[in-house]
Amino acid sequence: MIEIYHVWKQYQAPDWALSNLTFRVEKEDFCLITGPSGSGKTTLLKIIFREILPTRGHIIIDRKNIRKIPDHKIFRLRRIMGIVFQDFRLLFHKSVFENVAITFQILGINRKEIRRRVFNTLRLVNLHHKMWEYPSQLSYGEQQRTAIARAVANNPKILLADEPTGNLDPKLAFEIMTLFKKINEKGTTVVLCTHDRELIRHFGNKILFLFNGKLLRKEKF
Repeated sequence: MIEIYHVWKQYQAPDWALSNLTFRVEKEDFCLITGPSGSGKTTLLKIIFREILPTRGHIIIDRKNIRKIPDHKIFRLRRIMGIVFQDFRLLFHKSVFENVAITFQILGINRKEIRRRVFNTLRLVNLHHKMWEYPSQLSYGEQQRTAIARAVANNPKILLADEPTGNLDPKLAFEIMTLFKKINEKGTTVVLCTHDRELIRHFGNKILFLFNGKLLRKEKF
């Protein structure tokens, strides 16, 4: 599903954000990427999402070399991927419903079908009862769930998440991770960055450890 071959990333010489990473994430894996701040976790997700390009190396996603995809065709790659950013990137002038509906509007789906799909997606994250509220009216955890709903609205093959529990208390963090696991069990490949050791111990079935941009070890349970 995701194949990384000898990937290097440099923002400014002489330092390397990523150094010679090689690994695979199989279909329907629940993969956790961990390591201290500055280890390269966010950079790696951005490369997988094709938000940035590696300095060297190749990334194969769903049997396509994403370095060779022209910029004007990146939207085709993004259709099979969802991403939950650290800062959520919600539109605060739009309701929860509208934030999730954007995905379907871009695809040109009719209004009746949009309403059905958005409601079902919000029910998955237990926010259907707040669909007409605005992000500023939600708790931090509810904003997180809205971001997750938007990311999975189009039933992506791959879901990426960058420290999705970083600012949550332990109970809520566990609930959010359980939600990601539920999404994974429906067939979505999940790649999630976290530094929370307790969550790693409980949820990880494939774990990648990064340090200073290098892959120290891989574990699979």
